[in-house]
Amino acid sequence: MSKTTSTNNISFVRNEMLTEQKAPSDSRGLKKWIWDNILSSMMNFTSVGAGIVSCLMIILTLGSAWFAYNAITFVVTFGFTNAVWSGEDREACATIKQGGVRPDGSFGACWAYVDAYMSTFIYGRYPPVERWRVDWSAILFFGGLVPLLAPNLPFKRENLIYMTVIAPLAVLILLTGGHFDFGAFLPVIGLNFWVDFAILSAVIAGGCAYWAHMTAGDPKKSATSVLIVMAAIAALIFIMTIDFGLTHVETEVWGGLLVTLVIAISGIVASLPLGIALALGRRSEMPIVRMVCIIFIEFWRGVPLITVLFMSSVMLPLFLPEGVTFDKLLRALIGVGLFSAAYMAEVVRGGLQAIPKGQYEGAMALGLTFWQMINKIIMPQALKLVIPGIVNTFIGLFKDTTLVLIIGLFDFLGMIQSSFTDATWSSPVQSLTGYLFAAFVYWVFCFSMSRYSIFMENRLNTGH
Repeated sequence: MSKTTSTNNISFVRNEMLTEQKAPSDSRGLKKWIWDNILSSMMNFTSVGAGIVSCLMIILTLGSAWFAYNAITFVVTFGFTNAVWSGEDREACATIKQGGVRPDGSFGACWAYVDAYMSTFIYGRYPPVERWRVDWSAILFFGGLVPLLAPNLPFKRENLIYMTVIAPLAVLILLTGGHFDFGAFLPVIGLNFWVDFAILSAVIAGGCAYWAHMTAGDPKKSATSVLIVMAAIAALIFIMTIDFGLTHVETEVWGGLLVTLVIAISGIVASLPLGIALALGRRSEMPIVRMVCIIFIEFWRGVPLITVLFMSSVMLPLFLPEGVTFDKLLRALIGVGLFSAAYMAEVVRGGLQAIPKGQYEGAMALGLTFWQMINKIIMPQALKLVIPGIVNTFIGLFKDTTLVLIIGLFDFLGMIQSSFTDATWSSPVQSLTGYLFAAFVYWVFCFSMSRYSIFMENRLNTGH
């Protein structure tokens, strides 16, 4: 390209383009970044107050950078540079004053201790000869979870059925050994367990049919669906009573990461559908339903989780009929699930309130029933809006599993703390190493959930 200019009837024609020039030194590189992010406000003092605020911001920025540098340096030095990676006992990680092998007096993480206790941190006191059952349980669960979470993989419906029915049943049988005796769990009338179960099934089916009639639905179809569901539950209970030849393992010997994942996953799976039902019930036009949901939500949100765990472990057995007992871990799972459902209900209710009224009116104008409107129009939009809140509740639930230690269940953090009593690995860095390892494991799980939620937000962010 050429350019022609004319000045005093003298023409100049450029035959070639000028070579690309570098940007000025004051508009690029580290100098430019420091000026824009740290020192830019120094030239914008419009008053004494603004000048003081600007100076404070600069001091805070430099102080934060200094703190971050020292924290990162300590973690790298303690966790990697001066760390001990192998050893047989505490002498490998003790300083010279404790009779160790560090003449320079430096100290670092004792990863040899973590390696020696790794199986305990994962399985707890689960019998070593039976730990293959825990491994297969993890393979069955995560093998179905990964394709379920991947948006582009096919067979979502089949995978969902596997994750909600087959995988939980298989994991339960593998971890416990199966062959359950349900006779003591349902002494409703005092007859045979299956007789009691059939009576309860008929009552539930009749109640659902009446509900469908009151909501202008199809009572016959609703009752048939309920009977099918109850028949499926009966089939699952029958399978759980079969003796598969596996050694029964009491939940008292479970521990470590196994207990943490069991409580967290059970709470997450239970809290979302219960939270959705409670949120819809709180917005219901039926006074009794709305009042029951409000009382439930406000009660569980008004007590701390530690109180719920104490109640489930100590007080609940006092209110049960004579001869009826529940496993301690099962009681904790129920308490955690109900507690999390109350918080989840408020998160979902916030999403429902964010849906414009025109969406409801448009759905009703199309002739959709209430449940069709909720299932196809309202709930997909509401859940998309509250993905950050839902995942935030999941992350909080995962970290709150550490509270089960107070009722005698040794989760991942509990097993780490119990290992501190072992004199074989007692050293000045044992506890710091254990807590650093626990923080890393919890961070990996929580960060993974956070990144997946961001991925789903971006994928579903189709605009309005």
